[in-house]
Amino acid sequence: MKRILLKLSGEALAGGKRSGFDEGFIEGVAVQVKKLIEDGYEVGIVTGGGNFWRGRTSENIDRVKADQIGMLATVMNCIYVSEIFRSKGMKTAVLTPFECGSFTKLFSKDRASKYFDKGMVVFFAGGTGHPYFSTDTGAVLMAVETDCDMILLAKAVDGVYDSDPKKNPNARKFDKLSIREVIDRKLLVVDLTASIMAMENKMPMMVFGLDGKDSIINAVNGTSNGTMITV
Repeated sequence: MKRILLKLSGEALAGGKRSGFDEGFIEGVAVQVKKLIEDGYEVGIVTGGGNFWRGRTSENIDRVKADQIGMLATVMNCIYVSEIFRSKGMKTAVLTPFECGSFTKLFSKDRASKYFDKGMVVFFAGGTGHPYFSTDTGAVLMAVETDCDMILLAKAVDGVYDSDPKKNPNARKFDKLSIREVIDRKLLVVDLTASIMAMENKMPMMVFGLDGKDSIINAVNGTSNGTMITV
């Protein structure tokens, strides 16, 4: 495994604040990613936008416009997190599927590959560029299109459960699942579109809790206590 895509939820970026950014927490993420870069891994990152915007909770805004706001939230997140990474000595680039002036570069596979070859952390912001697609789908799409070996899904929970562990104290955690089981059981690790895309393109995923010590490094090294999603 050489090239990985890390999906960070917007809620994870907020840490315990529930919204905005927890800079100290993000610095901890940056330190782990820097270690991976130093060990020879190539790292792409997709962020959610939930620390700024959850448009699906509003009934007063058109779905297309709500999704567009969400895309812009991920652009803000990627620019911010990339700057924290730069402060830790890494080189970064932010790519988007639509023009953002001089803020970002327009995505192409060739451009992303060039940045990976230079040892840069590549941020994929703006989702797919279209409404009705989640950042989960955007993450799988970017992983497939840029030939990543695995997707790391960093979440607020430490793996995949048969029910919501926040509501059911007896919820059972899975150590390993196939993507077909995820779809059939409707476990909602990622949305259905993302799940089917991962299955069709044989893209494995690791679901783990971001707040554990060295959680990202452990997920890459196969020592995480999260849930492995096989193909």
